[in-house]
Amino acid sequence: MFTYTASVAIGNKTYGGTINSIYLTLIGTERCSARTLLDKSLFDYFAGTTALSSPVYRWISNEKDVFLQDGKEYVMQNWNKDNFFGYQFLNGCNPVMISKCVNLPDKFAVTQEMVKGSLDRGLTLQEELKAGNIYIADYGLLEGVQANDTDPDTKQYLAAPFCLLYKNSHNEILPIAIQLSRQTTAGVGNTVFLPSDNQYDWMLAKMWVKSSDFNVHQLVTHILRTHLISEVFAIAMYRQLAAVHPVFKLLIPHVRFTIAINTAGREKLICTSGLFDKHRCIGLVQVIQKAMKTLTYKSLCFPEAMKARGVDNKDDLPNYYYRDDGMMVWEAVKSYVSDVVRIYYSSDKTVQEDEEIQAFVHDVCISGMKNCPKDCVFPNSLKTREQLVEYLTVVIFTASAQHAAVNFGQYDWYAWIPNCPSTMRKPPPTQKGQVDMKYIMESLPDRGRACWHLGAVWALSQFQDEEVYLGVYPDKHFTEQAVIEATKTFRKKLAEVTTIIKSRNETLILPYRYLSPDRIPNSVAV
Repeated sequence: MFTYTASVAIGNKTYGGTINSIYLTLIGTERCSARTLLDKSLFDYFAGTTALSSPVYRWISNEKDVFLQDGKEYVMQNWNKDNFFGYQFLNGCNPVMISKCVNLPDKFAVTQEMVKGSLDRGLTLQEELKAGNIYIADYGLLEGVQANDTDPDTKQYLAAPFCLLYKNSHNEILPIAIQLSRQTTAGVGNTVFLPSDNQYDWMLAKMWVKSSDFNVHQLVTHILRTHLISEVFAIAMYRQLAAVHPVFKLLIPHVRFTIAINTAGREKLICTSGLFDKHRCIGLVQVIQKAMKTLTYKSLCFPEAMKARGVDNKDDLPNYYYRDDGMMVWEAVKSYVSDVVRIYYSSDKTVQEDEEIQAFVHDVCISGMKNCPKDCVFPNSLKTREQLVEYLTVVIFTASAQHAAVNFGQYDWYAWIPNCPSTMRKPPPTQKGQVDMKYIMESLPDRGRACWHLGAVWALSQFQDEEVYLGVYPDKHFTEQAVIEATKTFRKKLAEVTTIIKSRNETLILPYRYLSPDRIPNSVAV
């Protein structure tokens, strides 16, 4: 039996401390040490936030410093591979950007000659487009957005790239062309970067895509389309539905802590001089305002969202686990909601005559979504039971499954900074052959921003100590036996989905767990 003495130091960096208890466990090849509380506090440099510790995944028995890090080695080892880059558009933290490409955008200067070496079926680019094998990630939302200029010492930059993706004969999604600008005239300004370019040009082009993806994910996919949308539903519910209303009882577990967490976020994270202002390269308000112009009700309906992007067919686009698992969870939620609705509403007329339901939906449309375009088609009334079922399914799915899918994988995918830089300190390249590793390192976030980035995504990825997962309703708002039975059926279906996902994941090198019902909290609470 050996005795080890381990020292944990935080240095003298501001915000480096914590008021939490820190425990240490040494993990070996055969057994683990006891979970031991450090005998001294790490409060010394605490200054308004909490430093984060993560498990040690390797036991390094030498005299070098041991840095506490998570075991996200797969991302670290594979981040620069084209097939892994493409995989993340399907099952990464922002799996909603990939769309089938039918026609190339006018501002995208890619040509057949450029990409022919990447097309492995012997077809032309136009033929591959017609065959449905070309996809695109378009970050046009960022066009014209001003980069963050709150730090006079560090200039930050933005791009609005196109990324052309190809489903090859092995069903891999590969990047085959990246353009970082949107100039309409050909030339230096709209250079198209290719896999055949030198390694540094191609590496940096992919980094720029992932940096843009990170910012769109945080502000639009995550904050706007889960946090803020769920808050709109929550406020309208509290304002318009009595606590005894069956829809109030149905929805109340799915808005638990949402208003509180969003209020905290507005006060500390997305406020002026908050975390986003200090450590992101992008202005939150401008991007969200632009995103609101394209926000539609149907885009919150999971099956409709898949169809709109042309990614709903499993045969056309296999291995899209976000879609596959999301559809199973959507159908389970919809079935449960349908059961509950039919218990309380015997006909379409009873829906139409429910003044509270009509007021709830009207409040969401008129007050909550008033900045959306007129054609966003957020309903201001409901005419049928089917419409009510879909509407309530949207509310529950958005707050639970959709948020889980785009939130809890953040540390997995974003902890390795080069995979998803939160900001870029050099302008996007406009020519080839001008980039080396030194330029790339100078483009990536500095140490301070990287630390803030790591701390934020780690905190956002944590489940609560007493998390309540989808289908678990400990408060028992319903007492009617019919609803109790419907809830039992719902839990059974969710358990079946969990089993299917676990079975599939056993066959995968990189399991996809974010939409497994046993890992989906009921509400937006972090």
